[in-house]
This record gives sequence, C-alpha cells and structure tokens, in this order.
Amino acid sequence: MQKTILITGATDGIGLETAKTLASQGHNLIVHGRNPNKLENVVAQLGEIPGSGNISSAVADLSNLDAVRQLASEITQNLSHLDVLINNAGVFKLANPFLADGQDLRFVVNTVAPYLLTQLLLPIMDSSSRVVNLSSAAQAPVNIDALLGNVQLADDFAAYAQSKLAITMWSRAMSTNPNGPIVIAINPGSLLKTNMVAEAFGRFNNDVSVGADILIQAALSDGFAKASGKYFDNDAGQFANPHPDGLNDAKIKEVVQALEKLLG
Repeated sequence: MQKTILITGATDGIGLETAKTLASQGHNLIVHGRNPNKLENVVAQLGEIPGSGNISSAVADLSNLDAVRQLASEITQNLSHLDVLINNAGVFKLANPFLADGQDLRFVVNTVAPYLLTQLLLPIMDSSSRVVNLSSAAQAPVNIDALLGNVQLADDFAAYAQSKLAITMWSRAMSTNPNGPIVIAINPGSLLKTNMVAEAFGRFNNDVSVGADILIQAALSDGFAKASGKYFDNDAGQFANPHPDGLNDAKIKEVVQALEKLLG
C-alpha cells in the first residue's frame, strides 16, 4: 500500500538513501532540503527510479522557525493526510552555532524545528500515522538554559548530545496522545558514512544503508506499530532505554515546557 511520506534533510546522507529505497517501493514522497538546486536534482533522481510514486519537494531552512511554519503551512494546504514524517535533518558542527539572540542552532535544527514541524502537521496525521525522530547514541542531560539560548555551549559534542536527548524526550511526551501518531525515536547507528559524521569525527564504520533500513522499518513495519514513545538503538539492534533522563517524566516536562516557551 502506497504511503505519503515527508523526509526532512533528504538531499544527502541517510535521508537521501531512505528516500531512494522508499521511492523504489512506490511510495509518494515529499523530500525536504534547504538548497533548491540540490533538491531539484534529488527530485529528478528519485523520479527516474523504476516504480517510483509521486515525488515532490519542500524547501526550507530549519534553522529559521518562521520557515518551518511556512513549510508546515504549505504541506497542510496541499495534503489531506500524512502517513509518515521522518525528522531526519540535523547538524553537528557549525562555523557559527549561535543566532543573534543567543539561540543555539544545534538545538534549533535538531530539537526545536522537528518539534514545531510535528506539532503543526498533527492536523493531517492520525493514530495510523507515524513520526520517526532521529536520535543518537550520543545523549547527555539537557541544560534548559542552553536550550532556551540563555547560555552558550562551546563544545559541539555536548550540544549535539543534549539536542538528541531532548528530541528523544519530546518523542516520549508526544506519544501519549491516543488520537495522535505513533512517535518513535531512533538511533540509526553510530558513525555511519555521512558528511556530518566525516566532518565531526573524520571516520565512519558503516554504510548509510544501515540507518536508512531502520528508518524505513520504523516508518512502515508492523514491528513498530505499537512502539509509540519507545527508543530504538540500532547499534544494539533492539528497543532500549535512552539516557535515564529520557524516562524521567519531570525532566521530560521541563524540556517540553522550554520548547513551548521558545515557540511562544
């Protein structure tokens, strides 16, 4: 059965590999990127895959929350139902990771933008829909002041690990709505062969297909149909506990309240 699937960050890495496989399976895809030219090339590439469904594009810079709002508005106007949202886009290292107001772009792109996008797309999702959020094996206690942009984290790894625990935490919080989508946080695998990993660590262990395969399973397979609120660790090949804070309801509430404060 054909599904309608939105993939953020689909112009390279895990996102592109995921899109290629889903296109070959005949699903209807909305592929997101921030570079219009790269996105146009990806749409053409996916459209040439035998058996591909409808392929459309969505341009937005997820470091700009107004652009996220515009993206959601365009999608909800053009689509009556979304089967799957894969919040794949992410950043690790940036030349200048802070906005003029002090907001940390690593939190904005990895945590805040996917939270906002998911919330705004809820009207076209239901209990049969799925949200697949990219977490990581790297998880660290969230500094709420850093999330809010009141203090600045100098260390890229610390900011990344906190942002990934934060998305894991709000995944669990959002999964409690019985009429809402299945929400799953996934560590797609450590040190996969992506530009982000190469830039951050200078090495990789596994092909991106390892990550793409598990995202597709989470999006479509029966094995994830009752996994809402859970965290899947693809390094271990099984559902697992995230960092202990990811199971702490009081700390999860703090993170969600901070996100809502940021978004007004």
